[in-house]
Amino acid sequence: MSIPETELLHRVLDVVRESGDLVREHWKRPRNVRLKGRIDLVTDTDMAVEAFLKARLEQVLPGSTFVAEESASSLTPGEDCWIIDPIDGTTNFAHGVPFVATSIGLWRNGGVALGVVDIPVMGETFWATRGGGAWCNGEPVHVSRRMPLAESLVATGFPYTISEKVDEVVDRLRRVLVEARGVRRCGAAAVDLAYVAAGRYEAFYEDDLKPWDTAAGWLLVEEAGGAVTSFDGTAYGFGRALLATNGLVHQDMVSLLVTEGKR
Repeated sequence: MSIPETELLHRVLDVVRESGDLVREHWKRPRNVRLKGRIDLVTDTDMAVEAFLKARLEQVLPGSTFVAEESASSLTPGEDCWIIDPIDGTTNFAHGVPFVATSIGLWRNGGVALGVVDIPVMGETFWATRGGGAWCNGEPVHVSRRMPLAESLVATGFPYTISEKVDEVVDRLRRVLVEARGVRRCGAAAVDLAYVAAGRYEAFYEDDLKPWDTAAGWLLVEEAGGAVTSFDGTAYGFGRALLATNGLVHQDMVSLLVTEGKR
């Protein structure tokens, strides 16, 4: 028998509070950092938090499956699938920068039905259920009403493949820099999406993101009243370039991000 999202949410938030304690405990310790790629890191904390979450969430929803960053064999979620990033912002974590998040999304009925973004070092937990709005520490959050783009704060991120895509990335960034009030790069897509949902940023865009980077934040932004699409304004799906905004500056951002022959 399927458990309703509202009941699931309470159980998941209990698990997230425990995982946040684990992150904060590890925050005080020396970092044991290994390389997955030239600039792609993994720490013992990533592994420990992911193992904890998989064990506890399987108890919350027996029979559920996982697409989790450090152990995923597929990027395609099935029904009742937890999509997990144990430490989004591992590079930040390794350097003691507090923009570090745990992101948990539940894929159900062809979409993200529940999402939690916990930013444990900064003491903020964002969550949403489909049709239930977006929340932070028990208070409702909404996207901003700020426009035009010249008065908007935009966030972005850079892919691990930056050495191959630097010209494309810098070209987009240049166009946004001259049109927006400012651009920020905190290094954790889940945090950026939560901040769009909370009205702190008017827009966030990034390419080459994985399902665990975006699942929970995607739902947060939509439930907070915002818009999430690909760069060209068409429907977002895992594996596509992501643009999330307050809706009011969305078309302006699409116009800046789309260039001939690029999505």
